[in-house]
Amino acid sequence: MPDQPSLVKCLVWDLDNTLWRGTLLEDHEVRLSDAIREVVTTLDSRGILQSVSSKNDQDLALARLEQLGIAEYFVLPKIGWGRKSDAVREIAEQLRFKQNTMAFVDDQPAERAEVLYHLPDVRCYRADDVLGLPGRPEFSPATVTTDSRRRRQMYQAGFRREAEQQAFTGPDEDFLRSLELTMEIGRAGTEELSRVEELTLRTSQMNATGVHYSDETLRGYLGDAHHEVLVTTLCDRFGPHGAVGVLLLRTHPTVWHLKLLATSCRVVSFGAGTVILNWLTDQAARAGVHLVADFRRTDRNRMMEIAYRFAGYEEQSCSCVDTLDTAGNTVQRLHLVPGPRDAPTTMRLSAPDLAADHAVASGTRH
Repeated sequence: MPDQPSLVKCLVWDLDNTLWRGTLLEDHEVRLSDAIREVVTTLDSRGILQSVSSKNDQDLALARLEQLGIAEYFVLPKIGWGRKSDAVREIAEQLRFKQNTMAFVDDQPAERAEVLYHLPDVRCYRADDVLGLPGRPEFSPATVTTDSRRRRQMYQAGFRREAEQQAFTGPDEDFLRSLELTMEIGRAGTEELSRVEELTLRTSQMNATGVHYSDETLRGYLGDAHHEVLVTTLCDRFGPHGAVGVLLLRTHPTVWHLKLLATSCRVVSFGAGTVILNWLTDQAARAGVHLVADFRRTDRNRMMEIAYRFAGYEEQSCSCVDTLDTAGNTVQRLHLVPGPRDAPTTMRLSAPDLAADHAVASGTRH
């Protein structure tokens, strides 16, 4: 393995003589050691998802996991008599995880070899290695955020949400209203900075610049009255989506400079990016300032460019742009003369009053 391996995002467990002691079909009272239970709960608290690939009777195995009080820790368990490599592949695909972020643990060398042969990027571990997994760097994220600690619950809520959406027969907007969505846009404090940094690292398709802002840089902005670091969270009747958006805004007397907008791909279908941009546009209109957004095209963020264009941002000359710092050669400056925007109809929005905090005298308005 490399000296600094990428983090594992999901660990897939075998059951017999790996997760528990014994073989379930021979002994329905297989035991779970306290040490193994501690590994499961520790990895869960770090935001590492866990699943199951076991050659077993599905009903018996799921019932035993329930009896042992750990069934809730495993997402998308695959229990049956097929190849374990197929199960691991299906889990990765359903989670939309790359195979090099998956790991598999099994007491049988033949099973590990079968998975490794078909899925060479998946990291495989012996059952004897299990107690040491929490100490390995690939299972030790540098920071653990609020969202990391509840990542498993958010995925489980997402599965229930997707199932209901598939069964819903009405218009998309009616389904969104049925979710009872609540969006909150709030100013980041020191506790939220790790969530901001995580979003800039994890989000590529809906990141306007692809720039990663370090914790140190963000902390500097918190102490600057001319910068706003805003975090967007979303929840609905199924549970929290967690932090789904970040805005980095530099306010000038006649223009607000949107240096970064990043939103999670998980909430694109809910129109979260549109709601955020409409809110900011309305706030800028009330404050009497123009908006300028930085955009740097990458090989993955075409969706963000479309969102900006749809919101009315264009490449056009304006004297307000001259007040901004010089942009890099790869950064486009998209300009908008804002007008009032209606409140969202598919969710409830709670947000600060930037217009009141950064309003300019009427004589200097455009």
